[in-house]
Amino acid sequence: MTVITVERLGRGAGAEILGVDRDRLMTDGTLPGAVMEALEAHGVLVFRDLGLDPETQVAFCRRLGDVDTSPGHHPVEGIYRVSLDTSKNSSAGYLRATFDWHIDGCTPADGAYPQKATMLTARAVADSGGETEFASTYAAYDDLTDRERERVAALRVVHSLEASQRLVTPDPTAEQLAAWRRRPVKEHPLVWTHRSGRRSLVLGASTDHVVGMPPDEGRALLGDLLGRCTAPERVYRHEWSVGETVIWDNRGVIHRAAPYDPASPREMLRTTVLGDEPIQ
Repeated sequence: MTVITVERLGRGAGAEILGVDRDRLMTDGTLPGAVMEALEAHGVLVFRDLGLDPETQVAFCRRLGDVDTSPGHHPVEGIYRVSLDTSKNSSAGYLRATFDWHIDGCTPADGAYPQKATMLTARAVADSGGETEFASTYAAYDDLTDRERERVAALRVVHSLEASQRLVTPDPTAEQLAAWRRRPVKEHPLVWTHRSGRRSLVLGASTDHVVGMPPDEGRALLGDLLGRCTAPERVYRHEWSVGETVIWDNRGVIHRAAPYDPASPREMLRTTVLGDEPIQ
């Protein structure tokens, strides 16, 4: 296994990878395994001054698994342009929901599993705001008491696009509501038991209600768990500089973007490594 230098950044998630450049990303045959091992351990990996071009970003992500090639408002297949500028991303309105904590892929339109990992490279940053925050849902489960683990073990939660979009658009038009409701509603266990044997909590903006529990009681439980998971001392907050790349384990980390001015130049290039593990 390739030796890489890892410098821890946060308590629950976050580490910086040192000594890796673009050439090594593509020529070191054992680097993908080392990156995935570090990702398993730290949840979020930061590569400073990497300066990845879109083609290299996609090529490296293909070494980690299958890549999402859905249209992404960018000429390079496998790149999705994250921007609130509608001239760069015609779906920019939906991206305001990323200001709330979430796991990518909890309400897929096609039944796909949640993404394995997500990589972002900063092409332009906001003058104010736009940081990305991360919190470990592995740690959130590990920190539960035995009694709490017994309580949540069999609970199931309904997730929907509508739940997440209502947080930023509480009074939608009929057209917006219809568009949200075209996305299938999904039911997932609150506790995700991974193939590795680790467990994590499936939390975030897409949670609507706990099955079989009074709505107010279920939402209070989910809100309490989310609040504990994302307490300030548990969060790694990444302040972006142009040329930096961050990759995170979407199966055990929730994230959100700090709000920023839609007129700002902030632009992130995202590549998604598709998942191969259902929430179960």
